[in-house]
Amino acid sequence: MKILVTGAAGFIGSHLCEFLANQKHEVIGLDAYTDFYSRKQKELNAAQVNIAGVPILEYDLKEETFKKALSTDYDFIFHLAGQPGLSDRVSFEEYARNNLLATVHLIDFAIENKNLKCFVNVSTSSVYGREATCTEEVAPEPASYYGVTKLAAEQFAMSQHRQGKLNACSLRLYSVYGPRERPEKLYTKLIDSILTSKEFPLYEGSENHSRSFTFVGDAVKGLASVIENAEKCIGEIINVGSDQEVKTGEGIKLIEELMGKKARFKWHSPIQGDQTQTKAIIGKAKKLLNYQPSTHLREGLQKQIDWYIQEFEKLSV
Repeated sequence: MKILVTGAAGFIGSHLCEFLANQKHEVIGLDAYTDFYSRKQKELNAAQVNIAGVPILEYDLKEETFKKALSTDYDFIFHLAGQPGLSDRVSFEEYARNNLLATVHLIDFAIENKNLKCFVNVSTSSVYGREATCTEEVAPEPASYYGVTKLAAEQFAMSQHRQGKLNACSLRLYSVYGPRERPEKLYTKLIDSILTSKEFPLYEGSENHSRSFTFVGDAVKGLASVIENAEKCIGEIINVGSDQEVKTGEGIKLIEELMGKKARFKWHSPIQGDQTQTKAIIGKAKKLLNYQPSTHLREGLQKQIDWYIQEFEKLSV
């Protein structure tokens, strides 16, 4: 299969590119290398993707110039590019351009691919709102700019399917962690804080929040499973995550145990729009994708710690 992956130099996208290449698919990556976090980390990710035989083209989906660089004979498009996470330094306009406008441009291109079997939109549990503990049939109530714009992008993709213009599905991922996790995310930032003896910023009440922490390898297998199950997935929205719920404080203690050192905390006011509870209800993913997450949190965190220690000097230069 010929497959296009956007956000290919990012955390999840880079792993997906490698996985698909190892499955002998022809994979092309796109990434804008935005300045949301260090370009150096993305370049390290991209180097590993290139070793797997996947080229990554540097284009911003907000501009439509990428269309001229691509052929229109893709079998699948996996759309992971976007403005991630919760940040008070990112305006709503930026979220809207990077998540919605970029998706509109990509879908316009996808429609030109007459043999496209499925456009796979990669969404997030943040569309559900402050609590994400429900099935896909529950009406979303996003509480953040991120959640609002990811929901809008998802619904634009699904609207094109409903109009008969595009075979599409959307997979909502839950709290993905593991090697190459972005530097502002919980576990990478915590590992770095302990390794460098820096204070770790912890937001009031967040230690009692619970999450379906999902190892990146399990998430990638769920995404890739669409290829073999495309006909069943078209028109569907599917939760993909771990069905094990863990409090953030428990995850922090596990990192401390694995690293043999306590973290020093600096307390901050709560983040607006942050989720208080997520628990992935994945019956639909099991049915349609034969999805079976298998990585326990301890195992996944050890892999992330090992990766960070190995890459520390490169990431900190």
